[in-house]
Amino acid sequence: MNKKKPSLMNNRNLLIMMTIICIAIIAVTVTEIVPVSPVRNAASAVIVPFQRGINELGSAISSIGNNFRDAGELSEKVEELEKEMAVLKEENLILREDEKELERLRALYELDGIYSQYEKVAADIISRDTGNWYSTFIIDRGSLDGIEPDMNVIADGGLVGLVTEVGSDWATVRTIVDDTSSVSAMTLNTSDTCIVSGDLSMKDKGYLRFSQMNTENDIMIGEQLVTSNISDKFLPGILIGTIMEISEDSNHLTKDGMVLPGVDFGHIQEVFVLTGTKNIPA
Repeated sequence: MNKKKPSLMNNRNLLIMMTIICIAIIAVTVTEIVPVSPVRNAASAVIVPFQRGINELGSAISSIGNNFRDAGELSEKVEELEKEMAVLKEENLILREDEKELERLRALYELDGIYSQYEKVAADIISRDTGNWYSTFIIDRGSLDGIEPDMNVIADGGLVGLVTEVGSDWATVRTIVDDTSSVSAMTLNTSDTCIVSGDLSMKDKGYLRFSQMNTENDIMIGEQLVTSNISDKFLPGILIGTIMEISEDSNHLTKDGMVLPGVDFGHIQEVFVLTGTKNIPA
């Protein structure tokens, strides 16, 4: 004789019991033997909090999804703004460079008018020596452009130096700040003469030295010096700089001091070469 397993009997009994309970609840509801409200309330007490929890969980999940979507959109916006900012910075940099170039060209144009008596060739500096000042540099014009040694070179502000070496399409310029350079100069107002030269001890400070000024005139700080008529290589009347300090030698016969150059040697980029020499007028 086969015996049924206990677990199977228990499951069948449980199913029968649940069926009877369901039938009883339906009968009670239909016959209104027991009011429906208590049953409904009892069910609501269990179902409503559960449903509320499900709704809150769904809202939380939806909010998280929205936050992720908003964060993604925000990240895209930030990336777009960063790209736009980079473009604007680049355009601003180009405009600033164009403005600086325009200022330099305007200064050269004005300089061309000041020294209109001389024929000129414009040139760009393509190489220079090391240091804060340009002692020597190379320009992009040479013999094919009519450039010759000993031609004067000027830039915005005045005298730069002399051409010392020439190739077909390049030339070397030695500036007046070089310690081997000397220029015969004179004061603009009184025509008192002196020598202006480069000085290593003053180079880092941005000054030249003037010396051998033999004068009884009252030379003042702020007096301008220009190339003199007695210079052997430099054409006359080109601005050299402004006297910033004056002193006398021990015998009180001559004066010397410091000169601030008219040219900003640390930043020049374009120059004019005067296509004539002292012995061959332009």
